[in-house]
Formats: sequence, C-alpha cells, structure tokens
Amino acid sequence: MLKFTLSHTEKKARRGCLETAHGIVQTPAFMPVGTVGSVKAMLPESVRETGAEIILGNTYHLMLRPTAERVARFGGLHRFMNWPGPILTDSGGFQVMSLSGLRKITEEGVRFQSHLDGSTHMLSPERSMDIQYLLDADITMAFDECVSFPADKQTVEKSMRRSMRWAARSKAAFKDRQGYGLFGIVQGGMFRDLRAESAETLKKIGFDGYAIGGLAVGEGQETMFQVLDYTPDFLPADKPRYLMGVGRPSDIVGAVWRGVDMFDCVMPSRSGRTGQAFTSHGVLNLRNARHADDETPLDEACDCPACRWYTRGYLHHLFRCGEILSSMLLTWHNIRFYQNLMFQIRQALENGAFEPFYDQFMSRWQHDRKM
Repeated sequence: MLKFTLSHTEKKARRGCLETAHGIVQTPAFMPVGTVGSVKAMLPESVRETGAEIILGNTYHLMLRPTAERVARFGGLHRFMNWPGPILTDSGGFQVMSLSGLRKITEEGVRFQSHLDGSTHMLSPERSMDIQYLLDADITMAFDECVSFPADKQTVEKSMRRSMRWAARSKAAFKDRQGYGLFGIVQGGMFRDLRAESAETLKKIGFDGYAIGGLAVGEGQETMFQVLDYTPDFLPADKPRYLMGVGRPSDIVGAVWRGVDMFDCVMPSRSGRTGQAFTSHGVLNLRNARHADDETPLDEACDCPACRWYTRGYLHHLFRCGEILSSMLLTWHNIRFYQNLMFQIRQALENGAFEPFYDQFMSRWQHDRKM
C-alpha cells in the first residue's frame, strides 16, 4: 500500500507527496520513460541529476527481453538497471493492443506475436500482475484494453467494460505489501458517461491510485482538456491521479490545472534524439542552419551540462555530424527542462500562485511554439 498526502490545493490543482518502498515522489511529478530499463541516451545517475524521482518501465518489452524472470534473478529492476528510486511499470496493455494483426483479444486476455521474433505469448491481467511483481515495480498498473482513436461509442463501451472486468482480476492477483501499490485505469474514450461509469467501477474495486488512459492518442489538446475538465472530479481526492502518456509542456500545465498529479511521456527523450530542445522561450530545432554560428547557450535559465558548457553552434555541429553526444546532451537538457517545470509548478502551488503561473505559461506556450 502507498501513502499519498496532499499539502496544498488551488482550485483543482494539487501539491502532494507519494511515499513508496523505494522513496518519496513529490507531486505533481513527471516520470522519464525507461521502456526497457533504460532512459535512452542517459545514465540512470544522469536521470537522477535532472531531478527525476521516479521513472517508468514497460511490462511488454521487459517480458520479451530479457524476461521478467531474468530481471527477478538480478534482484528486480531497481538493481538490474541501477535505479534506486521508485519505478512505475505500464501493464503492457497499450503495446499489445498496438500490434494490430499480430494479436487476438479474448476475455482471458491478449494472445500476441512478439515484434522481435514472432513467438506467441499470452498477456492476461494475472500474468501482467506477475510480471510487474517480478520486476519489483513500486507502482503496478492494472491490465486494460486500449481502443484506437477515433472509435464509436459502442466499441468504446464494450472495451471499457472488459477493462473493468480485467481491473477486478488485476486487483485479485496483485500482491499487496507496504510501499507498493496498484493503480486502476479509467477508460471511456471521449464519452463523459462512460468515463463516469469506469471511474465508479474502479472506486468500488478500490485502488491505491487512479490513472486516466485513452488520451494523447490523436484527439488534440482541446478535446483532451474537455475530458480532463470532468474526469479527475470522478476520482477520490485522497488518491494520486496519473495521466498516461502526456505530454507536451502545455499539456502538463493544463492537466495540473484540472487536477492531475503524475505524468509520463517519451517526448523529452525522443525530441532530444532528433535535435529538438525545450527551452524557456519555446522549442528550438538545433538542426536549423541559423544555429551554426550561435555562441549562446540553449537556455540561459537552465543549469544542465548542455547549457552550462556548450553553445548552440557546437550542438548544431554535433547533430550535423551524427555524433551520439548530441542525443545525450539534448536528452539531458530536455528531461531537466521537464523536471524544472514540475518544480516551478510545485513551488507555485505552495505559494498559492498557480493560477497566474498557469495563465502566463499557457499564454507563452500556446501551441508549444517553435523557434
């Protein structure tokens, strides 16, 4: 079981603290994504230096390679990858649903073919709980079904109700112990009544936290915010709320304003590997020729190694040459930017000043403007 404490609230926005077996997470929090036990282009120690307190791993990928059983023999994912802090593991549901023609969904679970070698596997709520237990995840996610967007209401309703039955099976299979917790996942697409039904079902089952799934799947920010205008209100106030797979800086600030506590997204690391840097002034594309002679840092407000020690001109040169160091420096910078953003959000909430922070940020970052 997990301990979650709220210290400040401002309208719907919340400042809290989540206590796990492997440490404390200050919320609102952003989790860098370490899908296969590694945040791409980063040492675990470097991820820690950005201010990250918790990272995300993935059941689907780790069950295939190196296998959860092998990770367990190494003492769990924390020891295997040298990350002493908390870890949340995705249940694998999103990944297996994305395999399209390579999987078959039944009430039992999902039978699928590995994208690595074509071998056949079954992932059920029980197997997902077992894998996440072997990985020693501090936060385990219930196994759910994810439908593609857009989808008609009948399809979404059928999928959501199957996910709720799987949620009950996940809860029954979960091995509860101090410092560890299980999150249920609210589904229901863009339909308010289905979201309400899903949340009510999950509350009756009872979870240590509640995630909002099925967003950031192509619906656009305006539609996502419409769903977030009401969905967090359906959830218990004394439990953490996690918006899965989100997102851009303005997505995060907008979701905090609507009552969300936790986030994850590949965007800062993926953007770093493609030459895009998030800065206090907007998004920079270091591949652009205009940076070739620029002697200024990426962001004068940032204290990461890329900003302290290197110029935009040098970083541009590294990307033009295809040097691995370019991905390392830009990923470090982007994750540091995200962690600093979360620090600023928490500070604003502590000072009772999140509303003006929200207004200023959303105005400045409208559509996450490019530079």
